[in-house]
Amino acid sequence: MLSKSMEKALNDQVHWELYSAYLYVSMATYFEEKGLMGFANWLHVQDQEEKFHAQKFYNYIVERGGRVILQAIDAPPHDWASPLAVFEDALDHEQGVTARIYRLMDMALEERDHGTASFLKWFIDEQVEEESSVADVISKLKLVDQTSGGAFMLDKDLAARVFVPPVTA
Repeated sequence: MLSKSMEKALNDQVHWELYSAYLYVSMATYFEEKGLMGFANWLHVQDQEEKFHAQKFYNYIVERGGRVILQAIDAPPHDWASPLAVFEDALDHEQGVTARIYRLMDMALEERDHGTASFLKWFIDEQVEEESSVADVISKLKLVDQTSGGAFMLDKDLAARVFVPPVTA
């Protein structure tokens, strides 16, 4: 059984994961307007991942006898100065998500809630991959910024990304 404080904190994370999905859809619309459908695809895949994360938290709360309380989702930003600025914001956002997951882990350990700590371990590992993935796009954007046509080559590369639901134990 979850403590009330842990239940609330996990509900807050469901909200944050859904906001993350909303943010990535907004970022995708920025690229769609510019005709960069590969970049948009990459962000739509990110949206799917965030909804998957939200569902994992949702399922865990229910499994532990808690109640999911959905919260209003604020409007995300909708305009950026450049493709690089989009991905820099995405990295900043993912780093914030990582900090939130770490706080949840600290809380689980303080409460001696070993089940939640075990559950959160998957998300800690996932955040390493999330940050790395966004940082990789940033590195490529910085490289292609110096070549004509580079953004279009990167757009084609990003179009190949697909969402594959992680296999979890």
